[in-house]
Amino acid sequence: MEKPKILIVDDDSRIRNLLRMYLEKAGFCVTEAENGVEALLQLQQEKPDLIVLEMMMPVMDGLEACRQIRKLGPTPVLMLTARTEADDKGLAFDNGADDYVEKPFNSQEVVARVRAILRRRTDAAKPPKFPKETLRIATVRHCMLVVDPEARSVNIDGAEKELTAKEFDLLHTLASHPGHVYSRENLLHKVWGLDSASDTRTVDIHIQRLRQKLDDGHCPSWKIATVWGIGYRFQTFVPSHVNQSAGTMRP
Repeated sequence: MEKPKILIVDDDSRIRNLLRMYLEKAGFCVTEAENGVEALLQLQQEKPDLIVLEMMMPVMDGLEACRQIRKLGPTPVLMLTARTEADDKGLAFDNGADDYVEKPFNSQEVVARVRAILRRRTDAAKPPKFPKETLRIATVRHCMLVVDPEARSVNIDGAEKELTAKEFDLLHTLASHPGHVYSRENLLHKVWGLDSASDTRTVDIHIQRLRQKLDDGHCPSWKIATVWGIGYRFQTFVPSHVNQSAGTMRP
């Protein structure tokens, strides 16, 4: 069986050598590039299964490289970043990254995230075991919000919202079970396929971006609520002018 190919893109040779050692030990075939321009050339020549990409590099930085990679195809990207601001990490996702790891990183965590991303890609490519009709997932509707898993579209009051793949999966998971409290670790497992030892800030960043894109609070009958010390839930409300016991409008 052919080993999965991983392309490491970083201008620091020490980082490349460290990641190469751990990834090869884990059974991957590894190639390297020093900047985004070299990465694009290697992508077309070597056709790697996944790219580990440093955000801050000379010649062409990781964000621009990620945008160009996305134009060429769906090759998954794991971004390495020393920047700690949530908005900076959000930029990585908005530009096409599948996940990120913050420097200084644990090399074994990088390997675990690479495996998780590749596993999700393999699972998504598998044909369904049952006829498609039996696997149809119902559209989720709450007030003006419509989440359609077949079209992978989100609409609020008829206006479509542009979400990344992970933002959509996160919203669909929460909105499909209103009132259910999901821990950050549980969401990491369900949406990203990662174990509880991974960085739960990934979830927080995606929730923040979701709230911004959905104008959270615009509709008074639902919101993505924080459950302090635990995680999040999709919370629904009965409008104040509705009499819950009688089911009629108050005079």
